[in-house]
Amino acid sequence: MGLMDIESTYEPVAKALKSKREALIAEFLDGNAGDFMRLHTKVIDEYFLESFEKSMVGPRLKINKNPYAIVALGGYGRGEQCVGSDVDILFLFQKKVPPQAEELIREILYPLWDVGLDVGHAVRSLKECVSLAASDVEVLTSVLDARFICGMSPLCSQLSERIRKKILSRGAKKAVTELIASARARHHVCGDASYLLEPDLKEGQGGLRDYHSLIWLAKIKAGIENSRDLEYQGLLSYGEYSRLQKALSFIWNVRSRLHVVAKRKCDRLHFEYQEQMARLMGFSDANGQRGVELFLGALQGHMETIKQQHGMFIHELENSYKPKKLRNFLDKPRSSGFELKRGLLTFSSHEKIPETPDLLIRIFEESAFSQIPLSSEAKRIVHDFGHLIDDGFIRSESAVGHFENILVAHTPDFDVLDEMLHTGFLLRFVPELSCVVNRIEYDAYHHYPVDKHLLLTVRTLKKFGAGEGSDNFLRHVYDEVADKQLLLWAALLHDIGKCEAQKDHSEVGARIAADVLRKRGYSEERIAAVSFLVREHLLLIKTATRRDTDDESTIISLAREIGDEDLLRMLYLLTVADKTCTGKGALNDWVSSLLWDLYLKVLRTLKKGELATEKAAAAVEAKKIALLESSGSDEERRELEAVFEVLSPRYLLYASANDLRRHVELYRKLGDGTVVWEIGKNDITDTRTVTICAQDSPGLFSRLAGIFALHGLDILDAQAYTWKNGVALDIFTVRPPLDKLFEDEKWAKAERDLKSALSGELDLADALCEKLSSFRRQPDPLEGVKPPRVEIDNESSGFFTIIEVFAYDEPGLLFALTDTIYRRLNLDIWIAKVATKVDQIVDVFYVRDMDGQKIQDEEQLAMFRKVLEQTLDASEGLDLCVA
Repeated sequence: MGLMDIESTYEPVAKALKSKREALIAEFLDGNAGDFMRLHTKVIDEYFLESFEKSMVGPRLKINKNPYAIVALGGYGRGEQCVGSDVDILFLFQKKVPPQAEELIREILYPLWDVGLDVGHAVRSLKECVSLAASDVEVLTSVLDARFICGMSPLCSQLSERIRKKILSRGAKKAVTELIASARARHHVCGDASYLLEPDLKEGQGGLRDYHSLIWLAKIKAGIENSRDLEYQGLLSYGEYSRLQKALSFIWNVRSRLHVVAKRKCDRLHFEYQEQMARLMGFSDANGQRGVELFLGALQGHMETIKQQHGMFIHELENSYKPKKLRNFLDKPRSSGFELKRGLLTFSSHEKIPETPDLLIRIFEESAFSQIPLSSEAKRIVHDFGHLIDDGFIRSESAVGHFENILVAHTPDFDVLDEMLHTGFLLRFVPELSCVVNRIEYDAYHHYPVDKHLLLTVRTLKKFGAGEGSDNFLRHVYDEVADKQLLLWAALLHDIGKCEAQKDHSEVGARIAADVLRKRGYSEERIAAVSFLVREHLLLIKTATRRDTDDESTIISLAREIGDEDLLRMLYLLTVADKTCTGKGALNDWVSSLLWDLYLKVLRTLKKGELATEKAAAAVEAKKIALLESSGSDEERRELEAVFEVLSPRYLLYASANDLRRHVELYRKLGDGTVVWEIGKNDITDTRTVTICAQDSPGLFSRLAGIFALHGLDILDAQAYTWKNGVALDIFTVRPPLDKLFEDEKWAKAERDLKSALSGELDLADALCEKLSSFRRQPDPLEGVKPPRVEIDNESSGFFTIIEVFAYDEPGLLFALTDTIYRRLNLDIWIAKVATKVDQIVDVFYVRDMDGQKIQDEEQLAMFRKVLEQTLDASEGLDLCVA
């Protein structure tokens, strides 16, 4: 039979299938399809049944002599047929596969491809199928999902029986081990979907494949027939099974709608689909959160449920296979009331819990100190007896003491606080945390739900103390903290204020933290310390990245605000841990070095007292003496004394003696020229220090920024000094060129362009516009979540007006801003800092007017803000040429 004959014979059947699917999908999107996956599976089943009945090839195969069956595999076999799911089919023959089988496949499957379904198929004999399943775990799992559709049904039963007898009864351990290894490898590649900004609904940890893995393991180990048997055979409690089904229903719903939105099978929830998906799932803005945040929070909560069920199941299976002597190093727990089963911690008798409810927290303390996780049974018991954790329990001195012990204990292989969270204990013991569970901040900066971020921060601090990682400074600082319990309480609560939207979460969090500790009987002194850490947990990072930390007034102000060395240590550690656990890029080597430098400066001030003007004068004099003593002759000494007289006071205060000597050499090199520069490398932070000595001219800083933009060099920090003789010394910290192999050539070309720009030969604005005209950066889907803004701070510095610009990064933006500040606002830039927040950049400028004065007029400041906002509006469309 030819292809045309097949198409004409099955065209009506295929059209009927297409029509039924389209109608069912439309009903599903309208919310009227009920159990969509079951109905969708049934529609496809009907196609196969009708095709089998009308087959023109089938009779020639003589089913009575060589029985065959059409069997559903994979998600289709399980009845989990989402909108874009593959249709996996097995043509199973009892004996050898006949030559006519190829005709049967074309006859039945070609119309499905024409309809647009992704069809996968295999043609095997019963013997081949069992042999392949024995050697390939992927084939085994597909067969475990097998479901008879049409043909000879006994054949499907024979397949299941042979798999059970020849593979599972003999090699169950091998199959289980391979499945667990496969799951771990998949998690490593796809990540933890319950944490990720763009979760993989199927393959990620907490995704549907974890559920499939759980089912396969239960079929192999316990012989279950379907998912309901997880509860019937006691593998999951009624509550666990109900939560699992609720989670699966939600994720399946999301997956099918995602297939519709993406117009293809797509299992990764990309940013571009998330807001539309939230609307389709019925989420709208409420309680200060956007609909998309509520949707993602619900999704991650359900994926966490699957992750936890899968993790517990695998952990217990692994322990059941371990030799008893390898399960742990303890014959029995340290404390009475607990015992070990299969190497995991559980209660000796749950009947004692109502009389001794502190067993509910003591088991976590035992887990932390013995480094042994709780068994599934113990977690269920904690969950079921959670009602005993009442107000009296929370306030009891013994419970607080146990919790403090858990807070400080470090368990490198698992997180006790995480187990407390997922059993419900933590939310009963600290109910104030409930409002941040699965709370999402929809931007590229925060990678984790707030509750996960808090637990990660606590865990990271304890890693500092354990010396995990290469930073011994952090371990040293942690060891010096006198009251580690307060530090860890602050870490657990530092973002709790995010439960109240539209408010300053630091201020709200400080109030909530004080209430939490007061309820638990802490002294007012300790409460004040935690409250301060929560309220000011952003203080150091903002100061380090947005303020001039060479300014003694900045350091003195910080020292006065913190007031205590131990509080500073805790604040520094909390800052580093917080940024480490915020997301990729939040704490790079450069920002780390800024924080460490700031910490040391404030610590030095707290130890030795405030920097007095007399001390500053003495420091300048000491530098002068050191510089003059390094002179090789009287003539050089007189030359250095002359140079010293033209150096600006601010420069003399902040430049080190070594820098002074190097900069004077650069000044000598300048002579009567226009500009010279030198490039210094910092391998630790992977940055370059570009020191520029030039004849000062209006707009010099802007031109320098433009040169860096023209050559794709990102500025991180800049200091501008103007000496009394009209020489400018500008010091830029920048990221190195991407192509480090030709870095020297890149710098040489940039220097030539700088000289051309200063001489007027190169029109920098035109050159940048020409470069930008060929550049079209793909916008980030999350851009617009936080609109660009301009803030002006006239309080932090006594000598400068500080302009802060928050915006999405664009090539040439810094040049556009500095050019606007110079040409349109007629301001002189003395200091610039560029802080990258992953989702946005923060450009900070310390400015004065051309008379060297701080700007005080409010109307003028308002005008500055408006003009800079106009520049930002132009930058959004890369229309910087008209800025």
